[in-house]
Amino acid sequence: MRAIELLNELAAKPATLDELARSSSVHKTTVMRLLHAMEEKRMVVRDDEQRFRLGSKLFELSSLALEQRDIREVARPHLAELNSRTGHTVHLAAFEGKDVVYIDKFESHHPVRMYSRIGLTASLHSAAVAKVLLADMPRARQEKIAAGLDYVKVTDNTITTPEALLAELDVVRKQGWAHDNAEHEAFVHCIAAPIRDASGAVVAAASCSVPIVMLDYEGLMGLLPELTETTAAISQDLGWTPIERNAV
Repeated sequence: MRAIELLNELAAKPATLDELARSSSVHKTTVMRLLHAMEEKRMVVRDDEQRFRLGSKLFELSSLALEQRDIREVARPHLAELNSRTGHTVHLAAFEGKDVVYIDKFESHHPVRMYSRIGLTASLHSAAVAKVLLADMPRARQEKIAAGLDYVKVTDNTITTPEALLAELDVVRKQGWAHDNAEHEAFVHCIAAPIRDASGAVVAAASCSVPIVMLDYEGLMGLLPELTETTAAISQDLGWTPIERNAV
């Protein structure tokens, strides 16, 4: 427990032996012994000013811990709560190979609902979850994918050219969310937001889908704050730290 207390101190800021000893409940020699033991294991390191700071072993362990956390498992309680609050269909989607696949779903509480299922692929040029995932890719990869798609026009709102899709992805990247404005199905629209891992990369997307007869576009956009709050919470559970929280 004393070693953990020291690590917690160093997580706040680097400190010298004397500084750590002053704030510790044990003798300075005990603090020094613990620090030396952790230094041997690369849990702490010393800089040129003899200040201790967290070492590379801790970053290695934290990366392994995050890798062991399954996105579906981490996201599920958050998405269940979103579904409970809104009553609307909630999806979780991620890339599997070249396809965007729905990997989890919470069904609408209402009698009028859309058809979807876990394992179904999402249209890359019209589904909001696909737009969110594509928007985080490097431009060259976006262009390659956009050029190779079969642009099936389902509704008057469906994107039908690579140029239009790339322009849409620019908007999604800047605003931080995407919509499917009745582009994939004429009677359903949805919004989606990104889920990030510890590196900040978008690794999944969550969405709310609603039949238009139940909620107009303005009403759909009213769900956006709850959706982005949910995806931010999932991202933080995956190790992501928003830029604003890093600011001094």
